[in-house]
Amino acid sequence: MKEIQEEVVARFLRYVKIDTQSDEKSGTHPSTKKQLELARVIEKELREMGFSERGTACGPDDPAIGCYCFDESTCYVYGHLKPTDPECEGPKIGFIAHMDTSPEASGAHVKPQIIENYDGGDIVLGGAASAETGETRILSPKDFPELLKYKGQTLITSDGTTLLGADDKAGVAEILTMLHFFAAHPEIPHGPVRFAFTPDEEIGEGTLNFSVERFDSDFAYTVDGGELGELSYENFNAASAVIHVTGRNVHPGEAYGKMIHAARLLMEIDSRLPSDERPEKTREREGFYHLTEMHGDASEATLTYIIRDHDSVLFAKKKDKVEEVCAEVEAAHPGAKVEVTIRDSYFNMIDKIRPVGA
Repeated sequence: MKEIQEEVVARFLRYVKIDTQSDEKSGTHPSTKKQLELARVIEKELREMGFSERGTACGPDDPAIGCYCFDESTCYVYGHLKPTDPECEGPKIGFIAHMDTSPEASGAHVKPQIIENYDGGDIVLGGAASAETGETRILSPKDFPELLKYKGQTLITSDGTTLLGADDKAGVAEILTMLHFFAAHPEIPHGPVRFAFTPDEEIGEGTLNFSVERFDSDFAYTVDGGELGELSYENFNAASAVIHVTGRNVHPGEAYGKMIHAARLLMEIDSRLPSDERPEKTREREGFYHLTEMHGDASEATLTYIIRDHDSVLFAKKKDKVEEVCAEVEAAHPGAKVEVTIRDSYFNMIDKIRPVGA
């Protein structure tokens, strides 16, 4: 057990030092070329474990322990670990993790810090002195009481200047450690195992070019987030909304009755959305509107939201509400132009696994 823990930590520390931040504005797939660097590391480690490179499923006579396919054009890695018994007819179980990290914070020059035997107190983020106050930043159970669940355990954090990247390089490390364990212990029986590593999950495009045929799994699990031992069987329905306002900029000395301030109209739009349906006011299965970006001036301004709800009916109502508010604000300010683009990202998987009529 200790050896496995040491291996998964070592892998994780290697992977987080690779910058794989995705970019929702790039318009490319993958959204950033730097995600390919981690994919190539994964490919190298699979070869070292004994996997062969193939584009199709491994045959029973293949001497390798399994095979993989690296689609470099789209940055997906798929693989099959052969069952220990060639005659095994059990279900093909799959495991998936994503390689990218969030575009909302830097993923470059990550400096992990390890806290052994966490004592339940404040954790000093060594590199994160505030530029404004010069004070050292901390992770405190006063702000994040869930930290107390891990008292006495080993924690890994960033130094506070970047993301750590555990979402989802922890999942990548766990899956590869599992594969290495089975490769090193052929005496332990198992059925057919499938695995895949994907790009661009953080920007809602992880399944965009995913090949179900190459994955070839009967049942699958995404290894990403959650507490130890937690198994999630549903997720949010997700969409993004980009609102662009075109106003009319006039010299402020002559603006009376003429100026239409685009940035102020954005503020009005935001104020009309339900104030109790924001991430800081919601929990568990409650949906929300999350403002992720805001910029502009009197002439033009843009708001970006992500919209989430587990319930598909409430999800649809939230999207309708955004369009309704935009239409109301445009109508209230003749001469203004309010454009909204709503794009679905993914849907609650429970609708695919719930029995019909349930």
